[in-house]
Amino acid sequence: MTTLAFTILGIYTLALLYITVYCVMQFNLLYYYKRGKRNTAESIIAEHSSPAKVAVAAGDDEWQGNNFADYSYGEDTDNYPFVTVQLPIFNEMYVIEALIDCVAKFDYPKDRFEIHIIDDSNDETLDIVAAKVIEYKAKGFNIEQITRDVRQGFKAGALRDAMEYANGEFMAIFDADFLPRADFLLKTIPYFNDPEIGVVQTRWEHINEDYSLITRLQALQLNVHFTVEQVGRMNGEYMLQFNGTAGVWRRKTIEEAGGWEADTLTEDLDLSIRSQLKGYKIRFLEDIGSPAELPAEMNSFKTQQFRWMKGGAETAKKMLPTVWRSDLTLDKKIHATTHLLGSSIFLFVFIIGVSSVPLLFFLGDLIELGFSKNFFSFFLIGLLSIIAIYYVANIQSPANQTKDYGKSILKFMLLFPLFLALSMGLSLHNSIAVLEGFRGKKSPFVRTPKFSIKNIGDNLFKKNYLTNKLNWTTIGEGLLSLYFIMAIVGAFYVQNTTFVVFHFMLALGYGAIFVFSLKHLKL
Repeated sequence: MTTLAFTILGIYTLALLYITVYCVMQFNLLYYYKRGKRNTAESIIAEHSSPAKVAVAAGDDEWQGNNFADYSYGEDTDNYPFVTVQLPIFNEMYVIEALIDCVAKFDYPKDRFEIHIIDDSNDETLDIVAAKVIEYKAKGFNIEQITRDVRQGFKAGALRDAMEYANGEFMAIFDADFLPRADFLLKTIPYFNDPEIGVVQTRWEHINEDYSLITRLQALQLNVHFTVEQVGRMNGEYMLQFNGTAGVWRRKTIEEAGGWEADTLTEDLDLSIRSQLKGYKIRFLEDIGSPAELPAEMNSFKTQQFRWMKGGAETAKKMLPTVWRSDLTLDKKIHATTHLLGSSIFLFVFIIGVSSVPLLFFLGDLIELGFSKNFFSFFLIGLLSIIAIYYVANIQSPANQTKDYGKSILKFMLLFPLFLALSMGLSLHNSIAVLEGFRGKKSPFVRTPKFSIKNIGDNLFKKNYLTNKLNWTTIGEGLLSLYFIMAIVGAFYVQNTTFVVFHFMLALGYGAIFVFSLKHLKL
């Protein structure tokens, strides 16, 4: 029995150590985020209206001598780089019209960009797109609907196959649920005057953040990536990533990096790593937002999470050997490894959750053998790091500066514990995705359906694309919720409440995932 007790303690401790190291690495990004641009950049952005002015005022040498005084290339439109705007879609009847309308409003010479709707749809979306193409061709736009006889490679394959039709020096890419602003190209293209810049990525904004608790919690997490993580990596000169949409690629960068490849579910992360290993840089623009719709129901959200987590593991398996064989410095290799293994954090959250229950009942015996429960307090450094990161991203970041501080603090205090619970509740689902990715099990690219849900009054359940399938993972989430409820009862029975709060959050997280997954089925 003693051997079993120490074995469980060892498993729990190693998993907790992994999570703590990951959190500390994230805190290192917060350090670079805070060090890099806070006070100076915020005041510059408020006073200047172009990337050239902002960068020159900030002393950014790479912009010195440029002619981009006010986003203008002069009166001759031939001076404007030619851009191909690519819209890869599959069955997006609810949102595609709005996206095309937004792109057509770009404040960029009409003869200097083309719009390619890369349409793999097999429903009414095809006819909707065809009608919009006719409409805008009549208005003088260079717009095409590109279809494929065989849908191979999913989004990566669509982007790869569409390259032969593209005439642009730069490729702006948007998913179907985005609503880019009219000045998007004027604010992003000038950064490519630096020949080392291969990608410009903008920050995602959330059209429907306040639609539900699910969307609020998603926004809380995504805000971290699109502030602390991306800016921190950029300031630390570590590897960033293109996020699949709301960004612009230099065509030459795509080609030199080997093009779009469909052997992972995160083709954006894969190509990002390959392009940076070729010497190109990714420029992240925190001050330029691109509005988009968050998944409004649980099963769509889980679909997105599965694709991201499995694709992240696939890309790690594919690219980590190349990263470590490269001539990157050791610290950059370590940060790239942490970045690529980010999805595996859920596997270790799952392990500490499940192993904490038997550990609870062995603690008495372990304490008699000299083990101290205070040992676990060391790992609070990880929790404190995450609290600090989420606080900065959701309260102090420039995008949140205009919000009422008191209300923002109250909202954060209410949502953050729920976010932790939801993240724990996703650990079974996401762990399965990670293990499939590392095992090399192939699965199709399942897109995240969007429903043009913007306001709380919008009706979700009259929409197509909702799933009607109850899977075994959802059943497992319900059983795990019961498992941790029983652990709470058992804790009071053995008079050891060491893990009560932890188990309560796990029960709440798994239970919420289970209930919402059932509620959002299309029955």
